[in-house]
Amino acid sequence: MSSETSHATNSQSNKAINNPMSNSLIKNIAFIALLVVLFAMPAFLTVPYFLHLMILGLIWVVIAQGQNLIQGFTGYVSIASAGFMGVGAYASTLLALRLDVSVWVSLLCAPFIAGLIAVFVGYPSLRVKGHYFAIVTLAYNLVIVIVLNNFTSLTGGEGGLTHVPRPEGFNFLGREIAFDTREAYYYLVLIAAIFATGLCALILRSRVGQILLSIRQNEVLAQAVGIETWRYKLFAFVMSGALAGLAGALYAHFIGFLNPEPFGVDQSLNAILAVILGGSGTLAGPVVGAFLVIALPEYLRIADTLRLVVYGGLLILTTIYMPRGVVPLISGTFNKIGTWFNNKV
Repeated sequence: MSSETSHATNSQSNKAINNPMSNSLIKNIAFIALLVVLFAMPAFLTVPYFLHLMILGLIWVVIAQGQNLIQGFTGYVSIASAGFMGVGAYASTLLALRLDVSVWVSLLCAPFIAGLIAVFVGYPSLRVKGHYFAIVTLAYNLVIVIVLNNFTSLTGGEGGLTHVPRPEGFNFLGREIAFDTREAYYYLVLIAAIFATGLCALILRSRVGQILLSIRQNEVLAQAVGIETWRYKLFAFVMSGALAGLAGALYAHFIGFLNPEPFGVDQSLNAILAVILGGSGTLAGPVVGAFLVIALPEYLRIADTLRLVVYGGLLILTTIYMPRGVVPLISGTFNKIGTWFNNKV
């Protein structure tokens, strides 16, 4: 009797292993399908404003992936993402406008400048933990906005900077690509979002990523086994700031006008919210969360004056009933479907 039970168990295990509809295969198919949809999106979005929102959503994917590095992987909540976004935006804009640097070069310089600022900000900030770290980064965000508002000779203050140029066009396979169109700029930010997501995936699957996760789980234990945790925390913080700087540069050259308003603390809170809504510590979570943060306020415009109340209520309900975020909920559902399918087959 026991041998029959063992044989049945082994048979079920082999089915689960050899079944083509495994969880890994489902995730790969979903990922490829998402890429196909994203690359084909401009052909289906005939309303320019919807394409505009898609571009903003992809820019927010870059910010959210950076926020996820320090918040989701490392367990430290930073409220400075919008500040670094502002640093990158102004760095790229000023290089292009004042120094007549190619926009492509200024776009590449922006994350490095934001990352350099993050080194000086992060080194003292990461000496504290928990809520204290969040408060310190909040203060830095406020300082950045104050500097941008008051250093008028350089930043233009509240009046801002106008005529921020788009990247120069180029010839690709005999076809001229001009980035003064939404469609071309969409593909630029799509590539940036894929790059940010891929970079975070590489970090997560590396030794550095495993150490970041160990810091999130138990930093004291990680230190006890000889890991210099401050180095890895600083790395995550700098990478988060660099990605935010890249997003800021993409935003500035897309909008064409730049002032300090988009880089306030409320936008840093939106970056935190995007990670929480999508799924903290997951790679797909920031992607979903970024589009939710962009789409929900726009969709709720039909509520007119009650828009912010409804938006806040939805966020509270989501946080209470989906504390792990949307992606883990969907992933759990797919796992159950996969398990049921394996059992049936």
